[in-house]
Amino acid sequence: MKKSHLFALTAAGLLMSGAAMAADQCSTEITGNDAMQYDKASMTVPASCKNFTVTLKHIGKAAKAAMGHDWVLTTAADEQAVVTEAMAAGPSKDYLNPADPKIIAHTKLIGGGETTSVTFPVSKLKAGEQYSYFCTFPGHAGVMKGTLTVK
Repeated sequence: MKKSHLFALTAAGLLMSGAAMAADQCSTEITGNDAMQYDKASMTVPASCKNFTVTLKHIGKAAKAAMGHDWVLTTAADEQAVVTEAMAAGPSKDYLNPADPKIIAHTKLIGGGETTSVTFPVSKLKAGEQYSYFCTFPGHAGVMKGTLTVK
């Protein structure tokens, strides 16, 4: 193979791996378990991402009705209001009002062994703002929560 072809292939490979790295930085995975715990207490969203994807995996065994989990993102200031409204929404709405304008992004409520994702535009976030994520299943938001930062 000619040196020029080898260089072109190497450069193309670097570009593709750079694109893959950028895509990896624009997504994250978080798990929830039957002990009402997320495995991450914080997340960082690169401001350079156009969209950001959060994948929630429920690694427990309990059914959604007994130990459901979701991932809901709001500003820190709106967290308590959204948790209170989620309780009022009740089980028929999976403890969430998806039309609530205070909710920036959310997954569906899932049970043990299930996975769900949400992708949202990073343009909805502002650097310097404090964001919280939490589970809206009754009693979970007190311990299943974390912070999200844009950098």
